[in-house]
Amino acid sequence: MSSIPSRAERQALTRTALVDAAERLFVAQGFHATSLDSVAAEAGYTKGAVYSNFASKEDLFFAVYERRVDIRVAEIRALLEAAPLARDAIEAMARTAPMRSDQDDGWLAVFFEFWAHVLRHEELRERFAALHGRVIEPLSVATVRHAEEAGEALPDDPRKLATARYAMQLGLQLERLTQPDVVDPELGARMVSHSIDGGSQDGLPDQAASGLRKRRTREQGSARA
Repeated sequence: MSSIPSRAERQALTRTALVDAAERLFVAQGFHATSLDSVAAEAGYTKGAVYSNFASKEDLFFAVYERRVDIRVAEIRALLEAAPLARDAIEAMARTAPMRSDQDDGWLAVFFEFWAHVLRHEELRERFAALHGRVIEPLSVATVRHAEEAGEALPDDPRKLATARYAMQLGLQLERLTQPDVVDPELGARMVSHSIDGGSQDGLPDQAASGLRKRRTREQGSARA
């Protein structure tokens, strides 16, 4: 015999349904074009149900974003635990970033739209930064671990380095929305590899590697002079 859901369970189910509906509409229509009325209708509830669970449309978007952050952080931590070397995990993170045009374009578009919205509303920035920063934490751990495994000193604060790599990935994702012929699915992983190598010529075409070696030789000669 099935038990009757408790009030708390019903509330949780309602909240999940609203977040699911909001994510579908945000991805399909964008943040500003999506109304709370449409979210309620999509989920099969009244607008009152939305306001019973969320203070505003921004609050609802944060719920969608937080769930996606939870999933991404869990993925990154799983990669770190499974990878024999931190470098493998860092490159895998770049490779599994949302670079696929079919399933992620809508989310990337609304994410950047909401980011711009947050910049114009100071009261939202701290909450956005806190969520955004949660993804940086495991990347910082991976950065420190790689330096230890390689026996190298970090050139800067690990959180700053992780933030720079993550920003590069986000920038490439934004560029891919308009330049898919330039930003191929593996470009992010290749750029991360170059950043890990500190700009070494490993993996560069022969002509580019030769040019890089000549330039470094000239720079060293100038420094000695």
